[in-house]
Amino acid sequence: MKKLNLILSIIVLAGLMFGELYSANETYSSSKGGVFSKVGAAGSQFLKIPVGARANGLGGAYTALANDLTAIWWNPAGMASVKGFSVDLNNTQWFAEFDHNWAAMSMPMGDFTMAVSFTSFGKSDIPITTMERPEGTGAKYSVNDIAIGLSVGGYLTEQFAFGITAKYINNGFSSVNASGLAFDVGSIYHTGIYGINIGFAIFNLGGKQRYEGQDLTTTKSYNELLWASPWDANYVSYDFSLPIAFRAGLSSEVYKDETYTVLAATDFVTYSDSPEQLSIGTECTWNDLLVLRLGYLLGSDQLGLGGGLGVKYFAGAFGGRFDYSVNPTANLGLIHRLSVGINFGN
Repeated sequence: MKKLNLILSIIVLAGLMFGELYSANETYSSSKGGVFSKVGAAGSQFLKIPVGARANGLGGAYTALANDLTAIWWNPAGMASVKGFSVDLNNTQWFAEFDHNWAAMSMPMGDFTMAVSFTSFGKSDIPITTMERPEGTGAKYSVNDIAIGLSVGGYLTEQFAFGITAKYINNGFSSVNASGLAFDVGSIYHTGIYGINIGFAIFNLGGKQRYEGQDLTTTKSYNELLWASPWDANYVSYDFSLPIAFRAGLSSEVYKDETYTVLAATDFVTYSDSPEQLSIGTECTWNDLLVLRLGYLLGSDQLGLGGGLGVKYFAGAFGGRFDYSVNPTANLGLIHRLSVGINFGN
């Protein structure tokens, strides 16, 4: 009981500390004396959509707990716990009928694990509307955002894990697109004290991007009533930054016996373009087979409560899991996620 109380106290204190940081940094003062929010200061917003039903069932408290392929998104250092050949598939039903898909595959490389990942976000057949024809012009367009990553993670010491991801990002809609490179870096320290892990990660470190394409070129005429040749014109597309994120997390095994294992975790995340957030989550596993998860996200105007279920399965050197999570929103309905993980040689 003393061990349980100590661990819970540490997690609660960490959550309160992160919450104070959240409250202190929610708004910023400008040089003109005004106060403004960071919202809308970056592009490539699909990079902020979290992956993995397990992590989202925990409300996003996964930076220090990450130990499967979805660690590529939450903390690349978590790949150090992935042994053998593994495959992970994730699907999210996002707002407005957008689809978000994520897949990854890993293989061991000596003392390290290497993985490739693919993210897609988009929707097709979106009606084109104008000020003159708000009901639609009859034409349609598509949104197709993708990210392709190459990740490496491993233990530098028995307790310290490190990981890094290099990724190519392409944002596309209609006939314009913007692309570039970015990097993610993370670490996890396994303290060896009551199963406490501490994780840190930073994401989307890269240069600015700019849209280019056919839709930014047009033909104009000075005066349609005059016999004057039309001239080509280009719309100006300004550079935009990627949504840089920093995550700090704490997790622990708060209880374990022959039947049950209970984990608890908390995360603090700060973005370059939106208010800070705090996550708290817990996971209970029965007989290393059935899993129940519950979490809560603070600092979001839409998301809050999260929950999910999981099933693990093993057959000799073959194993895997099936996870489901649901996240209610304030105004936009439910977000459903499905994840399937397959491991060979674990």
